[in-house]
Amino acid sequence: MRLSGKKVVCFVESEFEDLELWYPVLRLREEGAVVHLVGPQAKQVYIGKYGVPCEAEIAMADVNAADYDGVLVPGGWAPDKLRRYPEVISFVQAMHQAKKPIGHICHAGWVLASAKILQGVTTTSTPGIKDDMENAGAIWVDEPVVVDGHIVGSRRPPDLPPYAKAFADLLAEK
Repeated sequence: MRLSGKKVVCFVESEFEDLELWYPVLRLREEGAVVHLVGPQAKQVYIGKYGVPCEAEIAMADVNAADYDGVLVPGGWAPDKLRRYPEVISFVQAMHQAKKPIGHICHAGWVLASAKILQGVTTTSTPGIKDDMENAGAIWVDEPVVVDGHIVGSRRPPDLPPYAKAFADLLAEK
């Protein structure tokens, strides 16, 4: 499997967009990647917008960006919570500094904006946060998936197939 040996963090908080969390996680696992679900507290169950549960395997305080090859940030309302955790911001900044794949979809762009890593980056998001993305310095485009270097952005659930493929492709190259 082409992603064997790759390790990815997927951040979770309550009110994540169910498909935007689970689709990429399962896609990467199918290709052999180890994907750790990381939340504020280990062993706590977080509930998605549509009621799908997700149990965090590891606490945010217990992950180190140097141990991982990529990071996924799902959308929904979770990103508005995730961006308030210093551990999430420092993890995303460290991944950015190391040029490791960073995937964001829908409202997850808020986390990248708060991490201050979007200056000059061409990306996308849900149109609802277009102004936030541009105010953070991003060059926003309305495309299903946009890859700029190590950052992979996508808009919404119908774009999940090309988003997950683009992230997996990028991860396989690293």
